[in-house]
Amino acid sequence: MDANRTATALARIDAALARIEAAAAHVGDGKAAGAELDRLRARHGRLRAAVSDGLEQLDLLIEGAQG
Repeated sequence: MDANRTATALARIDAALARIEAAAAHVGDGKAAGAELDRLRARHGRLRAAVSDGLEQLDLLIEGAQG
C-alpha cells in the first residue's frame, strides 16, 4: 500500500466519522436517523478494518525489505 492509498483510506475514514457525527446530531429526528447512524457506524468499522489490514501488510513489507 503506497502513501497515496493510505492517505485516501484515512480521508475516507475521516469522512465517514464526520457523517456519523452529523447523523448523531440528528438522532432526535426519529427512527430513520437511528438507522442511518447504525449504517454509518458499520461502514466506519469496515473502513477502519480495511485500513488496519493495509497498514499491517505495509508493516510486513517494510520488515521484509529491511531483512
